[in-house]
Amino acid sequence: MGHLSTHVLDTMNGCPAAGMKVTLQRAGDAGAGFETLKVLVLNQDGRNDGGPLLDAAAMAAGRYRLLFEVGDYFRGLGVVLPEPAFIDTVPLDFGIADAQGHYHVPLLVSPWTYSTYRGS
Repeated sequence: MGHLSTHVLDTMNGCPAAGMKVTLQRAGDAGAGFETLKVLVLNQDGRNDGGPLLDAAAMAAGRYRLLFEVGDYFRGLGVVLPEPAFIDTVPLDFGIADAQGHYHVPLLVSPWTYSTYRGS
């Protein structure tokens, strides 16, 4: 059964990004923009408390976007960032081709860099 999940690690402090706000969006048909499906705050493990972002019933092929509120997260920890911050919101666009597949989208982040990949 397919599902979508995420996990965010704070590489500056070497810990999960607890408290980071994340928004999940899906692209509309024919370039109609993105629709917000879910807004969440990551738990102490840097994951969604409610389990998958999309479960098997909600999974559908298409274009998606995750918005990670990195600047607000680091400001909340007391990190002094320049204005504007070098990295503020990380928009991550990706596609789901197989609605039966498992899509895990981790983010490794600091105030100055980030990386992602399709996890397992």
